[in-house]
Amino acid sequence: MSKRIAVLVSGGGTNLQALIDAQRRGEIVGGKLTAVISSKPGAYALERAAKAGIPGYVVARKDHPSNQAMTLALVDNLKSLDIDLVVLAGFMVILTQEMVEAFPNAILNVHPALIPSFCGEGFYGLHVHQRALGYGVKVSGATVHFVSEECDGGPIVLQKAVAVEEDDTPETLQRRIMEQAEWVILPQAVSLFCQGRLKVEGRTVRILDA
Repeated sequence: MSKRIAVLVSGGGTNLQALIDAQRRGEIVGGKLTAVISSKPGAYALERAAKAGIPGYVVARKDHPSNQAMTLALVDNLKSLDIDLVVLAGFMVILTQEMVEAFPNAILNVHPALIPSFCGEGFYGLHVHQRALGYGVKVSGATVHFVSEECDGGPIVLQKAVAVEEDDTPETLQRRIMEQAEWVILPQAVSLFCQGRLKVEGRTVRILDA
């Protein structure tokens, strides 16, 4: 049975596009993108979904009194769509524990740094790259991890390093990490999950042979 994948988005949807492109190339084995859910009406990611023939939905943060209320609405929506894997792709709402309880070890997030560096509360978007450059690191990169109740604290699935160049700005580093790391390892991790090849043992994720 093909696994049903939902991608949660809030903005432009570049990581969603990487997943759509990977699916088109046949690289997501054992799974299919079946829903895109945005926390904002009018997000460009919804247009990307429509172009790819994937149903789009909006569960807007502003329509709910709290993150918890929104999380519960999302869980209901995902359950009604019979979703097996949830992918956070630039989703800008902190979900509460009900989400993790509903989908244990079945929510993947991509973070634009090598966790545990430059992650956790407040580390999102360009902030991550500003802090990495400010610290003077020589490599950064991206991490795909399972989502747990701790922000950016779940078991790590895949990581890919990207060299920092001397004249990098947060914007140039962000772009290179997206192109060389995020867009590569996110589809890989999704495909591994859909093939049943990820085994979580405590903090460690083992990748089983095909």
